[in-house]
Amino acid sequence: MKIAYLVHNLNDPAVERRCVMLERGGATVRLAGFCRDEHLSAPITARHPLLLGRSRDAAMLQRAVATIKATAFNAKLRKFFSNCEIVMARNLEQLCIARAIVGARPLVYECLDIHRSLVGTDARARAIQAIEARLLSRSDLLLTSSPAFVDKHFSTTPLDCPIELVENKLLVANAVQFRRPPQRSPDNSLRIGWFGMLRCERTLRVLKDLVTANENIAILIAGKPSKAVFPDFESAVNGHPRIEFAGEYQYADLPALYGKCHFAWTIDWFEEGENSSWLLPNRIYEAVAHACVPLALSCIEVGRWLEQRNIGLLVDDPEQVSQTLSNLEPRDINALQQKVMEVSRSDVLADDTDCRKLVNRLAATIRL
Repeated sequence: MKIAYLVHNLNDPAVERRCVMLERGGATVRLAGFCRDEHLSAPITARHPLLLGRSRDAAMLQRAVATIKATAFNAKLRKFFSNCEIVMARNLEQLCIARAIVGARPLVYECLDIHRSLVGTDARARAIQAIEARLLSRSDLLLTSSPAFVDKHFSTTPLDCPIELVENKLLVANAVQFRRPPQRSPDNSLRIGWFGMLRCERTLRVLKDLVTANENIAILIAGKPSKAVFPDFESAVNGHPRIEFAGEYQYADLPALYGKCHFAWTIDWFEEGENSSWLLPNRIYEAVAHACVPLALSCIEVGRWLEQRNIGLLVDDPEQVSQTLSNLEPRDINALQQKVMEVSRSDVLADDTDCRKLVNRLAATIRL
């Protein structure tokens, strides 16, 4: 089965992981989309994608214009995807382009974030919601990563197609054979890891305050800062005691990164009360898989996911983090780590079984 895959940012590491997942499930992937960097990453370059143009983070108008152009002038894209049996679009902008070239083929909408422009009652929000409604009416399958996206958003739309939950689990060779690292013994200091897409200014402020108030707490940060939020991230963290920025990382670096930390920071206020409250990010799966205790807000979907498994360090408010950590004894941290170690591998890991399940679900749309 050949899958046409349209994406908003070719260099998003999650795009490469999804391509790998589809291929391990038995499919062939043709990739096209926009890029938010000057150069494509090596793994994506090797896939020979069709580059539709440059886009920018937090530049809705620019991306809308690029989407309109790609939708109107689609002959090259149509030809590029001509021998594909399914068209899959990652986010609403790409769904708009996909709708123009899909023809009679199944159209799969992969939605892993609900943009803030889709939540609201003003004229602009209603206009975008109307576009979404029209596109959803043509979709044959929705792939999404959190039940809250369905409950809080899609349940209020005209969506009338099957929904498949595909969580952001850690993709491994074999879940059964995956070796979890040993517990990290708590000593005189605690280290918190903040990894992934770095786009929350409030998180950085809270972490700075945390290390200022607690000499026994250190912060390790790694990932890709959003240029729209942090024009110069390194300058923003330089000079702060016990805060280390390790830069961007590869998937293979995760064991070493989480292996240095007792806790994983999973709190995100980037779209507070909306997307950031509904999503289930990579961080929780990666942290639990690597025996690192997630630190989360109890009142959002992440907190509920952790509470269902009786794991994590949950707080009601960020102001509680400092006092909560200060009150922990070594035996308390050991107990938190032990609970994480007991979580079922299938809750946080994906392997070839999951890959085949996903591809089989996509293949079923052809027979609808």
